Amino acid sequence: MRLVILGAPGAGKGTQAERISREFGIPHVSTGDILRDEIKKGTEYGLKAKEYVEKGKLVPDELVIDIIEGFITGGAAGRGFLLDGFPRNIGQAEKLSAMLERTGKKLDRVINIVVDNDEIVHRLGLRRICRECQKVSIYNKDPGDTCSNCGGTLIKRKDDEEEVIRHRLEVYDKQTYPLVAYYRGKGILTDIDGKGSQEEVTERILESL
Repeated sequence: MRLVILGAPGAGKGTQAERISREFGIPHVSTGDILRDEIKKGTEYGLKAKEYVEKGKLVPDELVIDIIEGFITGGAAGRGFLLDGFPRNIGQAEKLSAMLERTGKKLDRVINIVVDNDEIVHRLGLRRICRECQKVSIYNKDPGDTCSNCGGTLIKRKDDEEEVIRHRLEVYDKQTYPLVAYYRGKGILTDIDGKGSQEEVTERILESL
């Protein structure tokens, strides 16, 4: 099973990606995690990526594609994979498609988690993060309360202020949302209602697959 998961910031795609990868026994391929791992290991690709990261620049699409290709052809993704965080735009989607075709693979499904923008603003506005362990997704607590994971102090990130959230959603709508039409045109996109509990959303995804 080779999957891509889409969804606006705060739609819950990271949580659902982890659940789906466990269910099917396939790796959850977060491009951010892969890049950090390559940099930590000091691989050829990691050293190249580090040069961009240290300068505060985006890692070029071609380099990200090379890293993803190395991962999915290296044996870890023999049963498939779930891509989270890539592609982010049509250009990246086309490069991903070309790479998969070159390696004799294709995407089976693209999951699009749909959540209303006002609901996302509400969700993220309640989110807290632990200053010490950085654990996120602690809701309905005030800044200064105690983290249930490590006992550290909870804070509200600037990223979770309404003005910042709405800006992130605007960027998503301009850059990433066009992927919905792109993959729908290929006949492999499935919209999933993202309202309700995490378990309910997971069930909807599994039923669609």
